[in-house]
Amino acid sequence: MPVIEINAIDDAATGPGLVELSTALCDLSPGAPVVVMIHGYKYSPLHSLANPHDLLFSLTPKRGGRTLSWPRHLGFGRGTPTEGLCIAFGWHARDTIWHAANAAHRAGAVLGQVIAGIRRQHPGPVDIFAHSLGARVALAALHPLDAGDIGRMILLSGAEFRATARQALDTPAGRTAEIVNVISRENDLFDLMFERLLQPPTRFDTAIGTGLTDAPLGWRDLRIDEDATRNTLKSLGFQIPPPARRFCHWSGYLRPGLFALYTAILRERMCLRALPEAAPLRLPRLIPRVLPPLPLSRSASS
Repeated sequence: MPVIEINAIDDAATGPGLVELSTALCDLSPGAPVVVMIHGYKYSPLHSLANPHDLLFSLTPKRGGRTLSWPRHLGFGRGTPTEGLCIAFGWHARDTIWHAANAAHRAGAVLGQVIAGIRRQHPGPVDIFAHSLGARVALAALHPLDAGDIGRMILLSGAEFRATARQALDTPAGRTAEIVNVISRENDLFDLMFERLLQPPTRFDTAIGTGLTDAPLGWRDLRIDEDATRNTLKSLGFQIPPPARRFCHWSGYLRPGLFALYTAILRERMCLRALPEAAPLRLPRLIPRVLPPLPLSRSASS
């Protein structure tokens, strides 16, 4: 089964995937990837209309628009022997932003336990693909894990503070993980709201969307709104168009061409040193660059 459903409910792992997981791991081809997908704010496996397993995590999502199939775009569901195992990790990310932010930390602890169980049976590392508050879940999961348990993480428009991220990186699992932090000034408004609504761990701390200065060697900021970044990616064979909106929280997975890059990172183990380094953020937040006016995206789920 290419997609395994596991949920964090009431600080415990539940879901039909727990029964299937052990067998699925035994059936994995050598070297096949194990990827955990983590959704962001406004999704919940407890909500019938916002169930991520029917939407982002489904091979055949129930509705279109921003709801595209993450596993299919990451190369799962094709029936090939080497496609690997995809774990769809759901958690209750609804109610207020404060409730969801606290729930993300607890869900991260549950995910850490799930991954530790996988590693007891699986010789290879586990990769993570996460969006928005899902990045907080992913980083929190590093704390209980051992060195080498996590291979690579791709964090899209991550809703987490830089100080908290550094604490997660200063763990055995964090020091050995390779992390691509996909960021864009399209997310400035959402980063700003996150910083103003939640209490930062240190005064004047900002979200990881501003980039992680003095980051460990395993961390790579990838700023997808910069022309220089897209030109370098084009030279590597990845055609990424420029931003279509001034503000958009979902461009990290909706922008054409990006899933081809993510697949190369997770499946082909592309050398991350080949990725362009993010340019320093010189302009203050929300000051537009010299560009023609762009329409605002409609508000929606993270």
